[in-house]
Order: sequence, then C-alpha cells, then structure tokens
Amino acid sequence: MLEVLWSAPVWPMRGRWELTDEQWEMVEPVLRFAVRADGRGRPPQDARAVLNGVLWILGTGAQWRELPAKYPPYQTCHRRFQQWVRTGQLEEAVRLLAQGLHEAGQLKLDEAFIEGSFASAKKGPCRWADQAGQRNENHGGRRC
Repeated sequence: MLEVLWSAPVWPMRGRWELTDEQWEMVEPVLRFAVRADGRGRPPQDARAVLNGVLWILGTGAQWRELPAKYPPYQTCHRRFQQWVRTGQLEEAVRLLAQGLHEAGQLKLDEAFIEGSFASAKKGPCRWADQAGQRNENHGGRRC
C-alpha cells in the first residue's frame, strides 16, 4: 500500500495566488507572448507561470528575489510584469478577472476598502536628553 503512495506522481497544488483554469482562459489571449517571426531568441517562459509568479509577489508583498523556485526566475517575472504594465496588458487582464468575479457575484465593483496608516512627524528640531537623563544645553534644554 505504501509503495503505491510513494510511486504516485506528485502534482503541485494550486497556490493561493494562482489562477484557476477558467481564470487563465479569460486572460490568456491578453497576455499571450508574441513569438518573433524570424524564430530567433530564447523561447518565452510559460505566461501562466510568469503571471502566477507576479501575482505571488503582488499578493505577498515580498521582494522579487524571494520568488519561490516553483515559478520562473524572478528576473523573467519582473521583466514581463514591467512589459505588461507598460503596454496595459496587465490592467486589461485584471479588468477581465474582476468582471468575471463580478458576474459570478463574488465581487462588488462599486465597493472599495483602503487600508492605511498615518503618523505625523514632529515639528521643528528634536531636542534630545543625554544618556544620564540630563537635558542637553545645546538644544534648548527640552526633550522630544
């Protein structure tokens, strides 16, 4: 019984930030990589794997070099991300995904939530106390 389990092929599970097959079918025409007519250059990385890597970065907030090994090299994902942003392809893909979620009743396009924090800075120069707790005479004798 254990031999069957160990010899069974291991299929990677779809990650949290990865597209389903249906979602990929919606955006694939928009993100399709144009192959050079002369056939020169390296063959392009799989656009779906690149997009999943980009979504992982955007979803986690990690640095590009921290991209897990299951995705294409981070340099490829970053370069393609920049191309997609410059050409508007990424925006169009996100619009299509949002429209699909809206039609399925999983996203309300008229609602938005923004999370943020604000901390005001102190006005004027900071007046520090020295290590002994005495006031520093060079800064007016006041503490921050």
